[in-house]
Amino acid sequence: MNAHFDCASGVSGDKLLAALIDAGAPLDGAREVLGRLGVGMTLYAEDVVRGGVRSLSTRIEAPADPQRRTWADIEKLIAEAALAEPISRRARAIFSRLADAEGEVHGIPAVDVHFHEVGAVDAIGEIVGVSWALDALGVTRVTASAIAVGHGVAESAHGRLPVPAPATALLLRNAQVTAGLDESELTTPTGAAILAEIVDAFLAFPDMTLRRVGHGAGDRETALPNVVRVFLGDPGEVEVRDGAPDDLAQESVVLLATNIDHLTAEEAAFAAEELRGGGTLDVWMTPVHMKKGRPGLVLEALVTPAKAGTAAAEVVRLTGTLGVRVSPTVRFAAPREVVRVDTPYGQIRVKLAKLGGSLRARAEYEDCARAAREHSVPLRKVAGRAEQEALDARES
Repeated sequence: MNAHFDCASGVSGDKLLAALIDAGAPLDGAREVLGRLGVGMTLYAEDVVRGGVRSLSTRIEAPADPQRRTWADIEKLIAEAALAEPISRRARAIFSRLADAEGEVHGIPAVDVHFHEVGAVDAIGEIVGVSWALDALGVTRVTASAIAVGHGVAESAHGRLPVPAPATALLLRNAQVTAGLDESELTTPTGAAILAEIVDAFLAFPDMTLRRVGHGAGDRETALPNVVRVFLGDPGEVEVRDGAPDDLAQESVVLLATNIDHLTAEEAAFAAEELRGGGTLDVWMTPVHMKKGRPGLVLEALVTPAKAGTAAAEVVRLTGTLGVRVSPTVRFAAPREVVRVDTPYGQIRVKLAKLGGSLRARAEYEDCARAAREHSVPLRKVAGRAEQEALDARES
């Protein structure tokens, strides 16, 4: 499932959480997850109207808590909440971004940051809630429009600050931003941190088969309806109309990709081999230069749409990467079938494909390698015999 956020009126943690619940993430499930954090928070939700648009508004309340939590305090809360690993990892990554940004603004190490507003209970609940809701909805790719940040000045725990707030501006480095229509703060540090962590690409609107729409309301009226919209849908299919050969079938496929610079060559090769044996259509690796001149690899796998989520999880498990890019695409493929033929070296599987009016054969490597070792003959001799047997059998 793809998710696209419309951020024309800015973003905040409560608006993002409300939009995802309005789009179908179960409210009771969100309450149960937030209850695990052990700080007595309660999640409320109600329908409201913002600028004539019906939306869901959420708020999180908890008993009075004067504690000013550090990053270490928050990480401990999340770790002790017994969350599913993807949810815990995403929530901790979002808070890590907040700690880094606040530390840079104030000139102190991230570990020493006291979070003030963003360490408050409601912000903790919003970040954990959004992390859970994305998982509950089965979202594998997130895109967003340009983010309206506002302009002017805003009040904070540090006094009056320019808009966007310094931490918000740092968090949105490399994101697409716009001023928006209001002389006020439209995007909060919490909202900026969430999008900075979860968004794979910024674009006006992705191609998708739209399934659901959710509206998350802010707590005041703004020039545009103060609403974050989330669109959930299946990846859009590419349709090619330039007259491909009749014997090539157009198939929808998904390309998975991740950058790797932390594995040895042997470990990367093992991961690729395991993926090949796990139902992928193809797997390959390309050497690249990564940041600070480090050599690395881009591992890519081609899979059917039905196996994209499972295969992406396998890529993470096998490589330890922190993210997998998911791109829907198409391929033209010749009709093919796998046959088994008897040869002097045993039974060999051969892939037959028809293209351009001719039949082509390709013997399976593993079968040929096994037979070549057993009979002490060259690999090409086994493959050539198997391919010829398959072609002769089909012609007869």
